[in-house]
Amino acid sequence: MVIVAAAIARRARTRWRGSVPASTRRLRAIVERDLQRRYSPEQIAGRLRVQFPNDPEMWVSTEAIYQSLYVTSRGALRRELTKCLRTGRALRKPGRRAEQRRNRVPDMINIALRPQEADDRAVPGHWEGDLLIGKGNRSAIGTLVERSTGYALLVALPDGYKPEQVAPALAAKVRMLPVSLRRSLTWDQGPEMRDWKQIRIDTGIEIYFCDPHAPWQRGSNENTNGLLRQYFPKGTELGQLSEAELDQVADELNDRPRKRLGFYKPSERIAELLDLHPASPSPRLVSPASGLGAVCVRVSPVGHGRTAEPSRDVSNSDTPPGI
Repeated sequence: MVIVAAAIARRARTRWRGSVPASTRRLRAIVERDLQRRYSPEQIAGRLRVQFPNDPEMWVSTEAIYQSLYVTSRGALRRELTKCLRTGRALRKPGRRAEQRRNRVPDMINIALRPQEADDRAVPGHWEGDLLIGKGNRSAIGTLVERSTGYALLVALPDGYKPEQVAPALAAKVRMLPVSLRRSLTWDQGPEMRDWKQIRIDTGIEIYFCDPHAPWQRGSNENTNGLLRQYFPKGTELGQLSEAELDQVADELNDRPRKRLGFYKPSERIAELLDLHPASPSPRLVSPASGLGAVCVRVSPVGHGRTAEPSRDVSNSDTPPGI
């Protein structure tokens, strides 16, 4: 295949979407020069339109440049110029077709339909969730963050993170929460949530999905995942972590003072929101059989108000690998 569409452009005076004729040496020279400057094909195509706004013979599509780089034929761009691309790939990696991207999560309910009380963080019980991916994309853990308090829960996925593995593990974790803390869950459009309807049936929690490529719509969760990388750096094998080990990490996160909470701790804020009485005997946020025994919220009077201190279950005192 060839380098730019000169001959056809002269006839049609419109942009040619194929690859580029070798006869247009000037255009070929500019494309090669800019590739050596580490311009992307998209930047080159856009810049040519700026430089030659009235000369379609000097225009070329982004795809034509890629074709000329990766499809060996007479007049093609030199293959070694692929090293100048950001990826540096010698072979082109095909993207997914539109039909492969579509309907990965059926019948999603968009975040725009989520109750207003979740948006302003006024009412507890609205959660954000995601996966934290481990070494070689072979393992993961689930992460849940309550929006109003920043309270975090971690979900072990020892068997993998396909939809049929994520749904029961996530449902089991959510069922351990009091009903008052099961208002909604917001997730991205990852295929692991294909069975979201079953999670809703099993737990009673409403599930909403973010817009594509909009991680800020789950900002609390994104921030928590960043904090978790202190414990689980990229390249960590996450499938080997037990529920107890993950509970210990969540306990430490919930014990950190947060600026947006006025330097109160998530464990303190969630205790206040549940209106726990100072004299009550260390109530748990979840069932003791849940594997979350490490997260006990004990409330005691301090000064003019109340505070909560997380007490740790000695049976969950093992330190997870890499911590």
